[in-house]
Amino acid sequence: MDRYLYIAMTGAKHALKAQQVNNHNLANANTPGFRADLDALLSRPVAGPGYPSRVYSVETALGSSFAPGHLITTGRSLDVALNGAGWLAVQARDGTEAYTRRGDLRITAGGLLQTGAGQLVLGNGGPVAIPPAKQVSIGQDGTITVIPIGQPDNAPAVVDRLRLVNPPSAALRKGEDGLFRLEGGTAATADAGVSVVSGALESSNVNTVDALVNMIGNARRFEAYVKLMESAKSNDETGQRLLRAS
Repeated sequence: MDRYLYIAMTGAKHALKAQQVNNHNLANANTPGFRADLDALLSRPVAGPGYPSRVYSVETALGSSFAPGHLITTGRSLDVALNGAGWLAVQARDGTEAYTRRGDLRITAGGLLQTGAGQLVLGNGGPVAIPPAKQVSIGQDGTITVIPIGQPDNAPAVVDRLRLVNPPSAALRKGEDGLFRLEGGTAATADAGVSVVSGALESSNVNTVDALVNMIGNARRFEAYVKLMESAKSNDETGQRLLRAS
């Protein structure tokens, strides 16, 4: 009976974890540049006395999906999308360098360039600072040019260049803040081959239809495991009554 109950309990636990991962993906279906988390149920043998004849399933994170999202044209000068492979370097909350595909950029009151999630965008020499300007544009190679206030429109000035990198996907790990980092905490080398599309955003790569189907399936599996636990409890109570009657 204990084994029966344990199997049902672990099944419900892992179904709930799978639901959490799926719901997190679904909640970020409209987040620009978001990369979906992947998980799977893996078989694990149960260690202990006797023959290794029992195997339980364990919900395990498999990393992230690096499938590209769709390009959405916005016409906004500070919106950028990575054209093909590559990442935009940003400064994480802890001050370390991290990477994202999110390109909904904005300028803070202090003149610093940051993503829609609040991370500072890195350039050649650190966080990108934008001086007061009446127009800001970002070129295909990530070069940031401005037309300073009081200057003619035909006199643009180069401010900085976005730090664009293209490390191997296998070497990247996603943190709890949604940003990617290289294993070991090293910084990737800038790659001049990475280009951006100005006036566009990359959508999340979450398939909402699949996510909704998975949500229903995970909920049904969780309910089935709970019913098994209730059945185990009922069988245990019946067995106790029979023992008392005898």
